[in-house]
Parts: sequence; structure tokens; C-alpha cells
Amino acid sequence: MEKLTIDVYADPVCPWCWLGKRRLDTALAARPDVDATVRWRPFQLDPAVPPEGVDRAEYLETKFGDPARVRATQEQLVAIGRDEGIAFLFGEIERFPNTLDCHRAIRFAEEEGPTAQSAFVERLFELYFTEGEDISDHAVIARAADEAGLDADTLMTRLEGDEDAEDVGDEMARARSIGIDGVPCFIFAEKLVVMGAHPPEVLVEAIDRALGDEDDAEA
Repeated sequence: MEKLTIDVYADPVCPWCWLGKRRLDTALAARPDVDATVRWRPFQLDPAVPPEGVDRAEYLETKFGDPARVRATQEQLVAIGRDEGIAFLFGEIERFPNTLDCHRAIRFAEEEGPTAQSAFVERLFELYFTEGEDISDHAVIARAADEAGLDADTLMTRLEGDEDAEDVGDEMARARSIGIDGVPCFIFAEKLVVMGAHPPEVLVEAIDRALGDEDDAEA
């Protein structure tokens, strides 16, 4: 088994990030000989959103202007998502949340290992994009944590304070400082960067390139 670390910068309110996650899962399934550790890293599409969130329809209209453009993008995502086993239900979403606490919780989940962290991230995507839940709500985060096998009570205790908030903010600032200005962003073996929700075959190629570079370095 060849070992590989993959850092994924993403935001739970980014539909392309969920597509990117599913496509990465497919790529890794195609390379069962690779022992990959996937680490989910924080990035906020809009850190200026207030803690209580905003009305999603109003937010999208302000941000993109043309409602027809928004509808066209959502229809495209629904079609693409169907191919990845994702049922986007944009009509169910009422709020556009601030995701800082989601990222704090994802950081906590990493302490339980990459499998638990990935399951937690997947559940956050599901709750937001298919169930229309407000994922800034601590009760919703706790539900996702419990369903992912995490210690929800400990997580809630941490979220009630400001633990990890500064560290998460620093990590997001570092991401932008190295040129990450959109998500999803995949970094293979801490050196090979792939921006965007590319098809699985592109990610398989990146896996092979990253491993090949490591082999060359070891040689």
C-alpha cells in the first residue's frame, strides 16, 4: 500500500465541494492500492455572513443579481449531482449560514480520525443540500456529529466557547495567502494542487502524479 495525504479545502455550503468529495471518493476507490489520508481543511466562501446567517434567496440575488442565472446554475448542479448520487434540493434551503462553527466542528472531528471526519463532512453536506437544515445551528451540528459516530456532547461543549475559532481563522487566512481563492481545492502530498470539482479520472491522475513524484524523490 502506498501512503498519500490529501488536504481538501472546502466549505459545507459549497455544492461543488460536495461534488468534489464524491468524485474524490470515486477516484480513491479506483486506486485501492493507495492508503490515502484525507484531511478536511477550512475555507469560508463568505466569512462576512453574520453568525445568525441570512435569507438564502436574498443573499443569492444580491450576490449574483440575475435570478435566471441562479436558477440555471442550480439546474446544472442538479443534473451533475444526479450522476454522482447527490440529490440537490435547493428549494428546501431557506438560510445561508455562517460556517465558522461547522469548520470548528470539522477540526474536532479530525481528532477522531480521517474516516470519522469524512463521514461528518458528508453528513453536513446532506443536511444542508438535501434536508435544508441550518448547519450553523449547534443542534444540527450535534446531530451530524452523533450520526457520524463522534462525541456530540464534547463537541457541543467546545462550540459553546471559542475554542479553535482563532486556529480555524488562522488556517483560512493561510489558505488565502498561498493563493487558494475558491473551493474545492485538493492538495496531494502537500505539493500538487488541483482546483475545482474535476471528474474522478483527473483526480486519479493527480494521485498517480503525486505518488510518482514521491517515488522519484525517494530514488
